[in-house]
Amino acid sequence: EASLYACDLSSANLYKTIFSRADLRGARIEHANLEGADLEDADLRKGGVSSDGEFTGEVNAVNFRGANLSGARLAGSMASSADFSDADMTGANMVHADLRGATLEGANLSNVNISGANFSGANTKSAILIGVDVGDMLHVGLDTSEAVTDANVGKDISALADSLPEMLENHRKWLDTRGDSGEQLDLSEVDLKTLGSLKQKEMTAIKAVKASFIGMNLYQINMQSAVLDNSDFRGCDIEEADLRGSSFKNANLSHANLKGANCTSLMFGTGVMNRFSPCVFENARLRYGDFTGAKMKDAIFVGADLTFANLTDADLRGADFTGANLSDAILDGAKTEGATFDRDKTKSVFKIPTE
Repeated sequence: EASLYACDLSSANLYKTIFSRADLRGARIEHANLEGADLEDADLRKGGVSSDGEFTGEVNAVNFRGANLSGARLAGSMASSADFSDADMTGANMVHADLRGATLEGANLSNVNISGANFSGANTKSAILIGVDVGDMLHVGLDTSEAVTDANVGKDISALADSLPEMLENHRKWLDTRGDSGEQLDLSEVDLKTLGSLKQKEMTAIKAVKASFIGMNLYQINMQSAVLDNSDFRGCDIEEADLRGSSFKNANLSHANLKGANCTSLMFGTGVMNRFSPCVFENARLRYGDFTGAKMKDAIFVGADLTFANLTDADLRGADFTGANLSDAILDGAKTEGATFDRDKTKSVFKIPTE
């Protein structure tokens, strides 16, 4: 029942905090850790104050952008017009919550209980609604066609002609013989997330366009020179992976963990025929991604969205950030010698390190 009206709680650690029946109107809670928090019957609506100190309800809505709300209790909460963009709401309880006009774009609502919740006018573009009964959303005319649901996540991997181990063996033959035998592994438009893990797998030079890897364990995976354009890696653990020379054009890596990943260039050919193939993240969505200590020398980030990305101690020498959005990105200790930035666009949102 605390009054936290219009408070700034951005990036705060609010793990398992009890906010039941609290007044959070107009509060800023973006990028905060609210894992397991209790927001039952909390007031998350717009809030405003008149000149005589009376509430008017006409100011900003509560801001949960990028917050960790996994397992949170939002039952009965008044969250009309609240902004949950890119928030992790996995397993949250939203029974009978008022979410009219709420922004849930890019949010992860996997296995959320939304029974009786009101989603009239809500924005669920790119939201993850796996394991969610979307009946209540459809009942109020909400368009979930651009969301990731159980019905539209791509081809089931179990329905493919061969098993994954068989396809990987054929792919290995294709690599070893430089295409004379075997077959390149093509997982385009396949839903892989049901596998759970591809940890430390050898998947060099695979093709997986528009594939779904959501939430998978890809720790130390070898996926060099792969074509992964338009694929979904949201929430994946890709720590210490070898991704040299791979293409992630238009891919979604929001909230992905790429700590220590190798995203440098690959060299092909010998002598005068040498050519370098950089890692390409052109127009990719990298919001809230963790690239701490990643090797990203000469990588291409043209037009990429790196809002709130953590690039601490990353090697960004020679990287191209032309047209990229680096709002609130963290570059502490990053190496940026020779990197290309739109300084007129980015100078007001972060300080570019110097050697």
